This record gives sequence, structure tokens and C-alpha cells, in this order.
Amino acid sequence: MSSSTAIGLDIGGTKVLGVALGAGGSVVAEHRVASPVVGLDPLVGACVAVVDALDAPDVPIGVGVAGLVDRDGRLTYAPNIPGVRDAPIRDALARATGRVVVVDNDANVAALGEVAYGAARGARHALMVTLGTGIGGGIILDGAIYRGAHGFAAEIGHVTVERDGPMCACGERGHWEAIASGSALGRMARELVESGSGAAILELAGTLEEVSGEEVGVAAAHGDSDALALLARYADNVAIGLANLANILDPERIVVSGGLVTLGPLLFDPLLRAFAVHLEGTEHRPAIPIVPAQLGERAGAIGAAVLAHSDARARA
Repeated sequence: MSSSTAIGLDIGGTKVLGVALGAGGSVVAEHRVASPVVGLDPLVGACVAVVDALDAPDVPIGVGVAGLVDRDGRLTYAPNIPGVRDAPIRDALARATGRVVVVDNDANVAALGEVAYGAARGARHALMVTLGTGIGGGIILDGAIYRGAHGFAAEIGHVTVERDGPMCACGERGHWEAIASGSALGRMARELVESGSGAAILELAGTLEEVSGEEVGVAAAHGDSDALALLARYADNVAIGLANLANILDPERIVVSGGLVTLGPLLFDPLLRAFAVHLEGTEHRPAIPIVPAQLGERAGAIGAAVLAHSDARARA
């Protein structure tokens, strides 16, 4: 393998996805395995299996993992990876592979991937937001990941936007995640159906319990007025948080990832309109594009490989 090659691993609650990234961002190999049910040792074993399958000897390894990662590469808290707490992932994987390993939060490295080879390519100041079960975030400031004092920065979903708002999965009320995640759209849709509206959404789902954001998108694509109005309300919730972040960080570009980006203009048109309303001084500042991510589920692994390569250059 070339000296420009690096391995990137994306560790989530359901899978470990790995890529060998070559020059120019080309993915020269890819492999995945299911995440172990519990425990650090099985998790490291799964990572080693992916590294071996990629057949890229002697190249550095970057890791993005869903959770709080400190500056020593220790996963301190990972709500979706059971049994892995205060876990020295960097050191354990380095011992198991005999390679240089660098570890960061999965959203951080996904943002780095999009800046290097995706929708934010070339941007020095960018914000990545993932609308999924929760809301993840990655912040690029002056070309580098912003990690904060302890490595835990960019937990953007847990900013309070409604003091008495819906309960967040973390146990606090009114977090942005509670009103603007993909899960929140499903909850809003079920509330709409319970109120006696949203007949087309209910018909697509079959039962109230099965109603999710997916049915909202399908109904909206067919022109259903209830679904379109609900998406507009949801887009406003997303825009409130994005405008708050833009007022603080002043990014060149905002990249949105997650399954909801497949809605295209159905989401992005009302989102852009609402963002312009909530952003301070919209008419007196350069426009901030809000664009869909381009790297898909590979973003975290690609960004982790970029991080590994950058770390290797810094060590040279």
C-alpha cells in the first residue's frame, strides 16, 4: 500500500464499517461486520477483523465512534454501544494491531470527510448536522475539527430550545434533538394523527404505532396538505437550531446528513426559508448554503481515514 493510504473505521451501534482510503479520496477497499453485543474486547476484535480484511498492512488507522471521546482516545460514554464505558479504544486497538491509531467522535470525523471529499469540500469553516434517531454534529473551524477542552464539543442536539418542550432521550426536556431529529418528526406525525388529521400518513403506516417520518415524506411527495404542513413545521424546528449555531460559529457551509436528506426540496426548501427568518441579519451577510451530505454512510469511515493520514503527517 502507498504511504498515502490510511484505514478508517466507523464504529456504531449496529456495525463496524472500514475503508482503505487511497490518494484523492478513492476507496480502494471496504469491509464491515456487525457490532458485538457488549464489551470492549469483542469490539476491538471486530475492528481487527475489519482491518485484516482490508489488507492494507502497515498503514495508520483512524477511528470514529458514536459517543464521547476524550483527547486520549478513550470512549467515556456511548449510549448505543452497550457495555463500553470509559474504554481505552485507541490504546487497545493499537496493541491489537501494532499500528498507530487515532480515535475521535463519529460526527467529528464525518464532518472532516465531507470537508475533504464531500459536500463541504474546500471549506475552512463548516458545520455538519446529522438528523437521525438523535442529532449529531461536527464542527470544522479554520480547517480543523473543533473538539473543545476535553474532546466533547459539538453535542449540538442537546442545546435547550424549549424549556418545557418534549422529553429528550437523555432525560432533559426541550433539547433541539427532541424537536428536530428524525425521531421527533415521527412523534410529531403520530400526534397529528391522534388529533384527527393526517389521514394519508395513517393510511400509509397502517396503524398509529407504525407512523414515522418515512410516511410523512411519502405523503408529502404525493402532495398531501397535512404532510406538507407538518414538514414545514418540522423544518422550522431544524432551522431554529441551525440559525443558533450559525449565529455563534458563522460557517461557510452547513452540511445536513441522515435519512431525511432524501426528501430533497420537500425538506430543504422550507428549511432554507425558515433559516433565513431566524438567522441574524440575513440580508446583511453572505449567504450560508445548507446542502445535503454527499458521502452517505461512508462519511465517518472516510473522515476517520483522513484523520489518520493527517495524524501520520503531523508525526513525520
